[in-house]
Amino acid sequence: MALTTTPFIQRMFVQALKDILTAEKVNVCGTDVIVLIKGSWNSELLRQVARNIVLQEDAILHSEESLREMAVTTTHLHCQQEAVKNVQRSSDLQDQLKHLLK
Repeated sequence: MALTTTPFIQRMFVQALKDILTAEKVNVCGTDVIVLIKGSWNSELLRQVARNIVLQEDAILHSEESLREMAVTTTHLHCQQEAVKNVQRSSDLQDQLKHLLK
């Protein structure tokens, strides 16, 4: 079982630092180390959030492009439907004309 996952390593690192900080000699700079760790953690979260926002923005842009293409396709289908109706009307008129000429 690999123990190299980022959350596990971070928890182990934080726990090791807490254990070290319990010693009186290190307590002076302990809060600075904890702030530094929290800051790096926040930076990583911010990077993840920014990456997710970019991915969502790309997905939205792709969806908008797909909607535009679907609108164009719908317009083409409506035009084709009208053309089929016109041919059908023309065929009906030709049948009526043939019937009248008999």
